[in-house]
Amino acid sequence: MPSSVLDPPAPPELRRQWPPALRLLLGEEATGLWDAVLATAGGRLARLRPMGTAVQPRGSATVRYTAEVEWADGRRTRESLAAVTGARIPDGATVLEGRSGDDDDVTVGVWRWPLDPALPALAWASRAAGATERLAELGIAEGPLRMRLRSYRPGRRAVVEARSAAGSTYLKVVRPVAVHRLVERHAVLDGAVPVPPVLGSTADGVVVLPGLPGTSMRDLVAGDGAGLPDAATLDALLDALPAAAAAVTPVGRSRPGDALGRVPDHATVLGLVLPELRPRLDRLRELLAAAEPGEHPEVPVHGDFYEAQVLVDAGAVVGLLDVDTVGRGHRIDDWATLLGHLVLLEAILPAPATARRYGAELLEAALRRWPATQLRPRIAAVLLGLATGPFRVLQANWATATVERVALAERWAAPGG
Repeated sequence: MPSSVLDPPAPPELRRQWPPALRLLLGEEATGLWDAVLATAGGRLARLRPMGTAVQPRGSATVRYTAEVEWADGRRTRESLAAVTGARIPDGATVLEGRSGDDDDVTVGVWRWPLDPALPALAWASRAAGATERLAELGIAEGPLRMRLRSYRPGRRAVVEARSAAGSTYLKVVRPVAVHRLVERHAVLDGAVPVPPVLGSTADGVVVLPGLPGTSMRDLVAGDGAGLPDAATLDALLDALPAAAAAVTPVGRSRPGDALGRVPDHATVLGLVLPELRPRLDRLRELLAAAEPGEHPEVPVHGDFYEAQVLVDAGAVVGLLDVDTVGRGHRIDDWATLLGHLVLLEAILPAPATARRYGAELLEAALRRWPATQLRPRIAAVLLGLATGPFRVLQANWATATVERVALAERWAAPGG
């Protein structure tokens, strides 16, 4: 039986309009790439399924796959694979050329999980034996561990939860060059806001963090909302970010939280994957480019402040997560990010009543600080960024979901909307 890509993420007529990298990595030609790679190790690709993507404005792409591989000794294993094109191909990746149809050759870097060449520590941080040994070397005695991957962006970062009888420890795996900045950021924030303290770090790219108490705001918004913090509590949390946090260099972002500044990139990416949206995206981009900027002081900001980043207990904030983006920015952008996520949750949650009520409550508070002509375009820009999500995770109905999210952004961007 020939190998094949399962569940194509788009009909052929749409795939023909994609950039060459996407056509290659999400088409039948991807099987030829992986057959060639696996054959050198004695394997044959039996099934291949794309599980997630990341597309850059210039058309380069990253795709994660799950695969079934038949080996020469008769074994059949399930593998996690990654392929990257363009400037993000890391040193150490297996590099080969592929072609989709009449396209020019596309240079592709590939690897098998967990041997991510940009994240050398992932090989041990994802395995119980390796993690147990390295944590012991750091003086963190955890005992027998059960490992669970919480997130993975090929070539960029991963978070692995290590569970033991004592609780959960999180291994944040980053590029080795980013370790110092991440440790510095936690040190600057520790004691001012409830970030997890760094338990240890390794030169090859792991920052070890403890689990924190509390319940994610995301879970409360999805439920009855009991214990959600009010606007004043969230304001106090952001106000507590120390002045020194404005001086740290954000990891990967020049201005944290600036959704308006990323509108051109997000619109371009959406136009690449759904060309039918380009006229609407062009109008939306023009509308948001003309939005009233306002005068906003530069202050310490979280840079990616939304409900999943905040842990609470009985209305009090007890944890602030993912501080990679902390730096100098505008407070209005932190609030727009949170409000944009709540707007989306209202649209996609099975039971949206809490998201609707809580979002309205926080929006009312935000509008007492900033005019709608400045806040609403920023919320629209956040929603446009979130519109890239369905394709990124290859949601079954990603095209429909993308159109619906773009429509949400349009409603929030409309004057007087």
